[in-house]
Parts: sequence; structure tokens; C-alpha cells
Amino acid sequence: MSLLLLTPYLFLAQETSDYAEAKGPGAVFWICYFIVIILLIAAIWKVFSKAGQPGWAAIIPIYNFYVMCKVAGRPGWWLLLMLIPFVNVIILIILNVDISKRFGKGVGFAIGMIFLPFIFWPILGFGSAQYQGGAPSIPNV
Repeated sequence: MSLLLLTPYLFLAQETSDYAEAKGPGAVFWICYFIVIILLIAAIWKVFSKAGQPGWAAIIPIYNFYVMCKVAGRPGWWLLLMLIPFVNVIILIILNVDISKRFGKGVGFAIGMIFLPFIFWPILGFGSAQYQGGAPSIPNV
């Protein structure tokens, strides 16, 4: 009687040739992935260069967030806030909004930088947007 009850579920335990072997992403995926990564690095490099910062900072893992704080006009110690879970998401949103404003763009553009960075960072870097932040003023002593 128990075999009769289990008969409908026996087909679930069978392996077919389609699912017998787990395969990772193919070569086309990896080629597209690396193209997007190189495009993002080049775009952030260009944004940093437009802002008067070293472009090579885009490829240095922690230093790039420090330079991003400087481009956004925020203090460098905000880098420490990027190390706190959940706070780093808020800080990254604020930095993207500030960077877009420094280049004469609005909050909508910053939302695009957050959700579609592979489109909006190249627009900012390779487009006609000019950095309007300027260097911080040094008070006369």
C-alpha cells in the first residue's frame, strides 16, 4: 500500500541528462561581465580625473571610497562609516547624490547611479558634465 502512495513522487527523484551535471556560467557571460567591469573602472577613472583627483584611485579597493568622499565634498573620515554594515548603504546613497550634484545633475541621476551604475557612471564620466565642486577654500590666517 505504501508503494502505491509513493508512486506519484517517484519521478521527482529521477535525474535527467539536463540536470545531472551542474554547470557554471558560460564563456559569453564572463566576457560580458569583464566588459562591464572594465567600462565601470574606466568611467569612475574619468569621473575622478574630471574632479581633479587621481584617476588610478578607481582601481585601489579602499582608497577609491576615500577619493569618492573627496569628490562628493565629504570629509575623508566617512570612509570609516563605509565599514559599518547597513550604515554603508546610506553613506553610499549620500555620496552618489552629492557626486551627481557636484556634476550638475539631480537626485534622479543619482538614483540611476545607484541602480544602473553601468549606464549612469559612464554618462557622468564620458559625457559633457563638468565638475562644479572646486577645491575647498583655505581660510587666510
